[in-house]
Amino acid sequence: MEPRGMKKWRPFATMPEQYIGLQEIIDKQVEVTQPVLTEEQMEQINFTLIEALHTNKQVYLTYYKKGQCITEAGFIQFVDSLGDLFIFNDDVFELKNKMRLSELIDVRFV
Repeated sequence: MEPRGMKKWRPFATMPEQYIGLQEIIDKQVEVTQPVLTEEQMEQINFTLIEALHTNKQVYLTYYKKGQCITEAGFIQFVDSLGDLFIFNDDVFELKNKMRLSELIDVRFV
């Protein structure tokens, strides 16, 4: 026979682990694989980045990070095609963000 009061608490002992497991499942369901770009799409992204850099026009950057496609508005500060790197100031916090060109999925003028 179990001591009194023990039984009612036992089911709650695994809740945090179950919740963490459930959250991982939910996160995995919203995950997408990184889209593979054609050579032409990559060239277009490069041209748009360079044009945005020289004209100081705002762009929407869509990039892949941790299983998600994220879009942000910003201004291009620096582009290094050979080094797979670019820097942009985001529109919201006006912070400099360093990013790899290979993470980019799309770039469009606002």
